[in-house]
Amino acid sequence: MKRFLLVIFACIAMAAQAQDNAPALKFGYLSYDLAMKSMTEYATVQMRMDSLRSAFNAEMQRVEDEFNRKYEDFLDGQKDFPRTILLKRQTELQEMLQKNLAFKQQLQQELKDTEAQLMAPLRIHLNEAIATIAHEQGLALVINTDANACPFIDPAMGVDINETVVKKLNR
Repeated sequence: MKRFLLVIFACIAMAAQAQDNAPALKFGYLSYDLAMKSMTEYATVQMRMDSLRSAFNAEMQRVEDEFNRKYEDFLDGQKDFPRTILLKRQTELQEMLQKNLAFKQQLQQELKDTEAQLMAPLRIHLNEAIATIAHEQGLALVINTDANACPFIDPAMGVDINETVVKKLNR
């Protein structure tokens, strides 16, 4: 048992000595969103997304207007319709409403997918720039400070690479 304890103490002492001799790890930090928005390609992607949103919103408005017109026609004539026509029109309106909801969900998913597809090359470029700067400055890791993920970073222990990344991206 004594021999076991001596081995453990020796290992602890060696680990402490190795830690004293090891270089201090440095880390960087930045706002990923700020860096992304500083890219010239970001504005292009946002303009493309705004254009798509406008087209999709116009189509949704057209579909909604068509439904509202048919519904108003139904309300205006329901007292005069025979029961079979009334039921048929109700069924048509319900089907139309369901199709409109499905169409709206499809458009929203398409917008989300398109934005992810357009942003992917920007993210890759930004990640490569961050990795290059981290290697150049000998950083062990880079922390994203967005969404208050790190409410405090001691500037003596970390390196703010926001400006460096923005400059590298806009060369």
